Amino acid sequence: MDFGGAAMGGAGDGGFDFMSWYMDIPVISRLYFTGAFLTTAGCALDIISPFSLYFNFDLIFHQGQLWRLITTYLFFGMFSIDFLFHMYFLVRYCRMLEEGDFRGKTAHFVMMILFGVTFMTLVAPFVSVHFLGSSLSFMMVYVWGRRNEDMRMSFLGVFTFNAPYLPWVMLAFSMLLGHSVTIDAIGILVGHTYYFLEYVYPAVAEIRGWKTKKILEPPRVLHWICGTYQEPPPPAVHLHQD
Repeated sequence: MDFGGAAMGGAGDGGFDFMSWYMDIPVISRLYFTGAFLTTAGCALDIISPFSLYFNFDLIFHQGQLWRLITTYLFFGMFSIDFLFHMYFLVRYCRMLEEGDFRGKTAHFVMMILFGVTFMTLVAPFVSVHFLGSSLSFMMVYVWGRRNEDMRMSFLGVFTFNAPYLPWVMLAFSMLLGHSVTIDAIGILVGHTYYFLEYVYPAVAEIRGWKTKKILEPPRVLHWICGTYQEPPPPAVHLHQD
């Protein structure tokens, strides 16, 4: 499949330099990719078991296995072609979002991920999904596509389409292969909800004069953690002459 754009890595005069490519990945995308890779490596080496990673409501909230809230987003299966495919999409679209719309807005990017994780965690008990990493990466594909409406892409070199249709093309391809589309559908649902709240609602609120203009504004503590906190400007002082 060819979904347009540059490859995940590149080769220079001295050949492919993995560390240079790895360190060029923006920090949040790099942390997510590293966590996913190490989780899979741990399972491949029998250090950890996939059975201790999956989402299970009873084990999390009744037995206190809270780490599953994180590990369900880090495990993409054992090392295989399917795993490489997931890593390609994770790194590619997570990176393009962080370097594009969220350049210099790390706190907003983390806020998007936290929104997706929270929403998907609330949905998961009702759809019997055990691993949600693919849904989160699918959400990023959806948001990236909506923010790059004029970009042309191709599928298997057969037909071309604009970027917003990419998640739907991937969904249809999964259906043709006989795979469950629940995980993909969750990503589209959450991605569409985020896109509306972050980009559509503020414009509508501004036009209609609503008091609340932004719903997903990161809190100050998140800005501080991400190094993007800026002190608010002092209030203007109006001098009155007698």
